[in-house]
Order: sequence, then structure tokens, then C-alpha cells
Amino acid sequence: MDILINITFPIFAIIAVGYLAGHWKILGQESGVALNRFVYLFALPSALFVFTARAQVADILNWPFIGTFVLGTVLTLLIALGVGWFLFRHRGATLTLHGLSAVFPNVTFIGLPLFLTTFGEARVMPPIIATLCSILLLVGGTITALEFQRNREVLLGQALAEVAATLIRNPLLVAVASGFVFSVLSVPVPKPFEIFFNLMAATAAPAALFALGLALVDQPILAEFKEVCWLVVLKLVAQPVITYWLAVYVFPVDPFWAKSAVILAALPGASTAFVLAQEHNVYVRRSSASIVLSTVISVLTLSVLLALLDVRG
Repeated sequence: MDILINITFPIFAIIAVGYLAGHWKILGQESGVALNRFVYLFALPSALFVFTARAQVADILNWPFIGTFVLGTVLTLLIALGVGWFLFRHRGATLTLHGLSAVFPNVTFIGLPLFLTTFGEARVMPPIIATLCSILLLVGGTITALEFQRNREVLLGQALAEVAATLIRNPLLVAVASGFVFSVLSVPVPKPFEIFFNLMAATAAPAALFALGLALVDQPILAEFKEVCWLVVLKLVAQPVITYWLAVYVFPVDPFWAKSAVILAALPGASTAFVLAQEHNVYVRRSSASIVLSTVISVLTLSVLLALLDVRG
């Protein structure tokens, strides 16, 4: 009960307030778009940059953690693609987005605020590394697959160039990469800029959660309900269970990092899958519904998981 009150409730209460503000249109019609852009382009990149710049290189390049998180994601993705192919008869772009919707965790809008409030700034590297891995592996892989499916004659070099162009423009990826340079060179961020990034970073957690609540307004939840439930089970149950097995029996992961990998794997779906589905006009309703439903149910599943892992706020 303490975990639900002290950790889970504050996180999801802000999401709920954001949802209600959007539902009642308290902030105006365009508030959700504006706040999401602020969070995505300014607040979160500032937080990712300054936290990474202060981190030790050994923490950033924590290979057992990276292996656990990435392999847990890949194994869950293979299950999703197999079931999507044989049971739901998906092919091409639909199958690709079915898989992405099952495994892409909301490590920035929920994971980073969760770690900040639970563990403090000194231990926020796990969601930052997970953000980097998710963007490179899942966004990069999805865009490559969608490009080949859209144009079977596209050359590998062209597809990779499209992926590279997309990744280079990603502000979260650029922020982590820039912070990593400062960390490797052991160069402190100049004081005026550090204060600026600290102020911006301080807005990241509440603004990201509030923006997520705004984004959930008017999203469908009953589209292809059986399939959506399957995606939610994969995201909230299968992925953390597989990741836990890898952390305990396969990789020599430090206890804190092992717990972190499992928590991040258990986060609800991110809007990235929905954004890519919208861009290609494929799998839009089911992707959106899985994000909403997994976010709602994760109030319970994350509380249970945090209790099982003995995480205290």
C-alpha cells in the first residue's frame, strides 16, 4: 500500500490531471500539442543531456544492463511477431507495427519521472540508456522495415540513409549523445549552461506526465479489443518476466540495474508506435488503444512489481 501511495499514485495522478484538463478543455484546444512539443523538444532533451553529462562512462556503457534490456525487448518482439503472423494473420507494415506496439516502453514520459521521484537524480541513467536503446533498435528497425515494405525496390543504402536522417533529427538521441561526449571527455558543463539545463530539466517530469495525460484524451480503447488485450499482456507481463529471467540467470547484472531493467520493461506502451502508425496510416486504432489500456492497467501492475522488487519511495 505504501508503494501505491508514495510512488505510483503521484506519477499517475499527474497523468490523470492532464487527462481531465484535456477532457474538459481547460487549457484550450491546442494545449496538448504545444505541451508535448515543449516536453519533447526542450524539457526532456535538457534532462537527458545534463544527467548524461554528469554520469560516469561505466554507468552509461553498462553492458550487462544493456544486454538484458535489449534482449528482453527482442525476445518479446519475436513472440509478438510470431503470434501476429500465425494467429492474427498480419503481414507487412501491419505486422511490424503490431510488434512495435507490444514492446516499446514509455521510458521517457513515465520511466524518467518514475526514477527521478523514486531514486533521485543520481540514479536516472537506466531510463536514459533505455531511451537510447529503444530509439536505435526499435525506431530504427521499424523505419527500415516500413521503408522496405513500402517500396520493395528500395536499396539498403537508401533505407539506412532514411533511418539515419530520422535518428539524427531525434532530439532525445542528440541530447544523450551530446551528454555522452561531455562524460567521456570529463568536461564539466559551463556553469551558466548547467543552470539553464537544470531549470529546464526540473520541468521534465511533471510536464511529461501532464502531457501524456493530455495525449490520452479521445483515444479509442475498444478497437479490436482481443488483440489489444494480447498486446497489453505482452507489454506489461511477458516483457518484464523475460527481462527478469535474463537479469537473474543470463547476465551478471548489479541488483539495482537488474531491478531497473525489469521496471523499465514493465512500463506501458509509448506513443512512438502510434506516431509511426499515423505516419503510415496503418494499425492506428489498435496501436492507440494498446497505449491507453496499458497505461491505465500499469497503475496496478507497476505497483505490484515495485512491491515484489521491494522498491521504496
